[in-house]
Amino acid sequence: MDRIKVGIISSAVGLKGEVKVYPYTDYKERFEELDGVYINNDFKKIMGVRYMKNMAIIKFEGVDDRNQAELLREHLLYIDKKDVRELGEDEHYIFDLIGLKVVDEENNKIGTLSDVIQNPAQDLYEIEQENGNKFLLPAVSEFIINIDTKCGIMVVRLIEGIV
Repeated sequence: MDRIKVGIISSAVGLKGEVKVYPYTDYKERFEELDGVYINNDFKKIMGVRYMKNMAIIKFEGVDDRNQAELLREHLLYIDKKDVRELGEDEHYIFDLIGLKVVDEENNKIGTLSDVIQNPAQDLYEIEQENGNKFLLPAVSEFIINIDTKCGIMVVRLIEGIV
């Protein structure tokens, strides 16, 4: 079954087995909606969630002290792909964007979307050209004309000097 990364444990918190999680989502409250997550293919039931700035503090069943929590440091958290949240119109998961064929408005192939770099102002799409060169394209409507994940194509408008 396909699994999606939703965060990484950065450290233990306190003495009762809580862990600090850096969420791989812009909706950190998502952890409240989950029964649990997978860590090393083991399902861990979530017993409680609270927040500290942009981090989620999670208490897992069976992790009852700081020593047990420390053993989870730097472990990734996963959920089944079928359990991802439904997104609104014009919203996309990064895993659906990676690998899209990128073309211009005249359907000329530009390259392939190889990465999404998340920034506070806007995301940046890394486009890899056939010759191996890469460039960044801001994920804004001035440049991104259409994204069709079903067909695997992103249509973009480039300005001179961006490539």
